[in-house]
Amino acid sequence: MAFPFLFSCEQQSKEQDPLSSGNALFDPHLKYNEYTPKTSDRQISRSEYLDKLEGFWLGQCIANWTGLITEMDKIGNIGEIKTGDFYTREDWGKADKPSIWGEGQPSKISPVIDFVFKDENELWGADDDTDIEYMYQHLLYTYRTSILTPQQIRDGWLKHIKTEEENYLWVSNQAAFDLMRKGTLPPGTADPEKNPNTEMIDAQLTTEIFGFFAPTRPDIALKMAYLPIRTSARENAAWISEFYVIMYSLAPDINKDEKLKDQILSLADIARKRLPDHSYAAAMYDFVKEAYNAGLPWETLRDEIYKRYQVEQADGYDISSRKLYCNGCFAAGINFAASLVSLFYGEGDIKETIRIGTLAGWDSDNPTATWGGLLGFIHGKKGVEKAFDRKFSEKFNIHRTRQNFPKGVDSFPEMAKKGVYVIDRVIQEQMKGGIDLKKDIWYIPNKELIVIPARE
Repeated sequence: MAFPFLFSCEQQSKEQDPLSSGNALFDPHLKYNEYTPKTSDRQISRSEYLDKLEGFWLGQCIANWTGLITEMDKIGNIGEIKTGDFYTREDWGKADKPSIWGEGQPSKISPVIDFVFKDENELWGADDDTDIEYMYQHLLYTYRTSILTPQQIRDGWLKHIKTEEENYLWVSNQAAFDLMRKGTLPPGTADPEKNPNTEMIDAQLTTEIFGFFAPTRPDIALKMAYLPIRTSARENAAWISEFYVIMYSLAPDINKDEKLKDQILSLADIARKRLPDHSYAAAMYDFVKEAYNAGLPWETLRDEIYKRYQVEQADGYDISSRKLYCNGCFAAGINFAASLVSLFYGEGDIKETIRIGTLAGWDSDNPTATWGGLLGFIHGKKGVEKAFDRKFSEKFNIHRTRQNFPKGVDSFPEMAKKGVYVIDRVIQEQMKGGIDLKKDIWYIPNKELIVIPARE
């Protein structure tokens, strides 16, 4: 956790010279201004944050690919597609069941439900849970900006997303992309009259990373993420995405050397304030949290979530009545509720959180990727390696799903470094803080934490 401290600082030149600082971690495209720290500033080590960002990419990839084994295996028994009883903890390590599109065959990733790893000589493949976040980071750095414009977002999507062959977009993201190709700019791409899929899960997969770009300052993170979220989401889907952004932004305040359970729950309760009380997203959070506090087994709670929201359509969650494909198994709401189960019951343990998320049902790779990324960041790369007692590949094949990047195969260290450079700019431009390259420290002006309910 970062703490402000007292010190003296002589006034130096108006700009810092990166070359004379002795720090190789500097952005050649950014003018580093001299900054006089305040005693109230938060202080965060850039090199430690670099390790945390590596942990984010690694944890997200492990969780994403593990969750993909069970993606859409279990979605309930409403409508034309019925998948039988949901998984329980007893199914971990056992045979994977076919997904709704698996044609009777288990996952091609693994025939059993278990962690997916890539050895040091292998490649992690990009997926829709990682590739658009990669793209947004690339766009922020390439355009040398902290806030992407509608045109920059549209141009980025059109350049880096394939049009003819498999492009790894679905529901709202695909609809938004189609609108972009016709000339529509965000947020018009999420206009419900043009895009009927704005309550789907899509923005939750693509925008959490904006929280990490504004460490300890969710006000700035929400400002940065506002338009990217509303490229494909509205109302509940957008508010849920903001919930994740807030949690990511506050994660740097967590002390990994202390018990994580209470700290994680505290962050979630803060992010809950963003959900309007009248929303089904807020009702889902309150329902899951109350059941968790009551000691209900996670499998029982997951079954109750299915009954309450997909069978009984409580709290205004009416997706089932819309007769959507797979009963809205891609919907933001039901997957948000499932994600909270793995977050609460995982209690800060990255392995347990991924296990529960993988077994919870529905679009299971998405919640696992979200929390695997968060916990990977909290623990850092070294902490993730310690948790799994092994080394992993650092190589990331972004061109598996996207195109036209300078490197088809990137690496977590380089991706983390670019993230640090994005944050350098955010701290100077948006927070009016400073960077000390000699001490390798960010100085972040402290601001009272006030999270208000979202309003469209």
